[in-house]
Amino acid sequence: MHIWMWLCCMCWILGCGGSFQGRKWGNNHLGTSLLNDNGGVGRNFGYTHVLEKEIVAQSPSPSRLPNVYDVRGRSRRLVLGIVLGSLTGFAAAGVVASVMRAAVIYINKVPLIKGPIVFDSRIGSKMLSFLGQESCLDEADLVGVGPNGKVYRANLDNGMTVAVKRIDVVESHEMMSTSVKKQIQEELEVTGRVRHRNLVALQAYVRQPNAHLLVYDLISNGSLDDALKKIKDNQLQLSWPMRHKIAVGTIVGLEYLHFRCNPRVVHCDLKPANILLDDEFEPHLVDFGLGKLMPNCGAAGYVAPECYTACKYTDKSDVFSFGVVLAVLLTGKEPTDGFFDGIPGRSIGRWLRHLQQTGKAFEALDKGIIEGEGEQEEEMLMAVRIAAACLAEMPADRPSSAELVSMLTQLHSF
Repeated sequence: MHIWMWLCCMCWILGCGGSFQGRKWGNNHLGTSLLNDNGGVGRNFGYTHVLEKEIVAQSPSPSRLPNVYDVRGRSRRLVLGIVLGSLTGFAAAGVVASVMRAAVIYINKVPLIKGPIVFDSRIGSKMLSFLGQESCLDEADLVGVGPNGKVYRANLDNGMTVAVKRIDVVESHEMMSTSVKKQIQEELEVTGRVRHRNLVALQAYVRQPNAHLLVYDLISNGSLDDALKKIKDNQLQLSWPMRHKIAVGTIVGLEYLHFRCNPRVVHCDLKPANILLDDEFEPHLVDFGLGKLMPNCGAAGYVAPECYTACKYTDKSDVFSFGVVLAVLLTGKEPTDGFFDGIPGRSIGRWLRHLQQTGKAFEALDKGIIEGEGEQEEEMLMAVRIAAACLAEMPADRPSSAELVSMLTQLHSF
C-alpha cells in the first residue's frame, strides 16, 4: 500500500509539473507584457529630464489598466492544469500498478518442475520413479538419523548405490505458497550444480506431498561426529596429521562455496555430523545451502552469536562454525561438554582465548594427539590460535575462509 501511495504521489507531481511550469511561464509573460507596456520608459530612459516629467505627469489611460478578464483566464488555466495533471498522475500510477500486478501474477503462474529433478547424467528420471511413492524407503536400509531427517541407502537400476535423505516439511506442498515452492526449488537447483571433491554432490531430488527426498553420493565411512564418538569410546585413534587433513579439507570445501560458486553459497549448518569421511578420511561437506528447506538448521554450540542476536547468517558465520569444528579436533571436547559449565562465559572459544593469553594453550590439546607427536607441538599450538581467531565474537574480527585455507595448508611453515 505504501508503494502505491508513493507511486501516485510521484506521478501526480510529474503530471502537475506542466501546470506549474505553465504558471511560471504566464508570470514571466505577464512581466514581459508590463515591461513592453512601459517600454517607452525603458527606451526613453536616456532622454531629458523634462520628457520624464511629462511621462510621469500623464494620467494612465484606460487601456493600460490591468485587465480583470485576463487574470481570471489565467486562474482558470492554472486550475485546469492542476486538475489535468492530477488525473494524469493517478492514471500513470494505475498503469504502473497494473503492470506490476500482472508481473507478480505471471511469476506465480510459472509452473514448477514436476517429477524427479536430476543433476547427474548417470541417473535417469525413470530410475527414481519409485521415490514418488510415500512408502518407497525401507527402514531396514536406514543408515543415519539427524535433526533434519533420516538417511537411507538405495540401489538404482544402473547399479549405483546412493544415499537418500528424507526431509519432512511442516507444511504440506498443497498448503505451501507458490513463491516458497519456487524459492526451495531454486535453492536446490543451485546446490545441484555444485561439484567439488570436498562437497557431497546432490544428484537429484524428488518432491512428495509432505517431504523432500534428496539423492546424494553415498559416503560409507560415516561422519566426523561418528569418528569423534569412537575416539571417546577408545574405538578409534585419530592422529594429528589425520585431524589436520580433515580440517584442511573442510575449509577448502567451505572456501569453494564462499568464493568460487556463482551465486555464492553459505553452508548455514556446518557441524561434525555434516562432515562425511571417506575411507581415506577425506572430508566431504553435506547439507550446504539449504536454509530455505531447513530453516531451523544449526546445532547448539556451532552457531555464531550474530545468528541469535541479528538473525543474520553470512560466510563469517560459517567461519565461526568451522572454528568450533577445529577446536573440537584439537581438544577432543564438544562445545556442549559439561566441562565448560565451570568456565567463565561457558564457551569453548573464550576458554581457548584465555589459555592462549595466559600462555597455557598446551593444556587445551587432546591427550590423544600429544603422545608420540611432540615434534608437531608447534603446529598444534598454532592451530589453537587459528581456532581462537575463528571464534571471535565480532564477524569482522574473524578471518575469511580463503585466508584460513592459506593458514592451515602452510601450517608447518609457521
